[in-house]
Amino acid sequence: MAMNILVCIKQVPDTTDVKIDPKTNTLIREGVQSIINPFDAYAIEEAVRLKERFGGKATVITMGPPQAQDALKEAISLGIDEAIHLSDRAFAGSDTWATSLILSAAIKKIGDFDLIICGKQASDGDTAQVGPGIAAHLDLAQATYVRRIDSVHLDTNPKVMIVERLLEEGYELIEIHLPALITVVKEINTPRMPSLKGKMRAQKAAITVWGNKDLGIEENKIGLKGSPTQVVKIFTPPHKEGGKVFTGEPGEVVDALVAEIKDIL
Repeated sequence: MAMNILVCIKQVPDTTDVKIDPKTNTLIREGVQSIINPFDAYAIEEAVRLKERFGGKATVITMGPPQAQDALKEAISLGIDEAIHLSDRAFAGSDTWATSLILSAAIKKIGDFDLIICGKQASDGDTAQVGPGIAAHLDLAQATYVRRIDSVHLDTNPKVMIVERLLEEGYELIEIHLPALITVVKEINTPRMPSLKGKMRAQKAAITVWGNKDLGIEENKIGLKGSPTQVVKIFTPPHKEGGKVFTGEPGEVVDALVAEIKDIL
């Protein structure tokens, strides 16, 4: 049996070129050198591997300004079949809650899927909230921090997937019923490089673009107006002077450090 897989990715600013709009306290994305969020590369690779193993279709979705289509075409060059771009000024400034609502509305519009794959978090926000947020909006089973898909059973009712979740001191093996959502960590695979054939296909690929008129979300639930998380102020932390360095024999250093701590307390 075939699998229909959706991959939610994000185009993020290159870590060396992050700019903030002082009026809205949001990242300036237009005109900034950007890349596919590194963790999303593992999500793309896992979707392509599952498609190669079971057949079916892999579709990538992203929300962002016009330049985000570069990330979608890169995903197609890596083996993704179709791409959907969610782009509308009404989406600008959405926090993780509003973003997950927009993505979930797009997924509802797509309709037919077995699995949603997201990277564990985005490198610009580091919240790890959008994937679980999508699952919550769609009322789906979810497994986060997946390091390995142990097995997939498409001939059962319901369909079942067994995955390993990465924990701080080991892992856990859990069973989830499909359709479901997983977020993946870098241990899950090694992303491939795009082939020449893939690059040529990506250049010719037609990208589907949906705005909010296509999704039908109330505008007071998206963008800055619909975001319950508000950034009040952004500032650079003050520079801290270097700490005290203790030298000498190990026993002398320990005694001096203990004495210093006692003075502070």
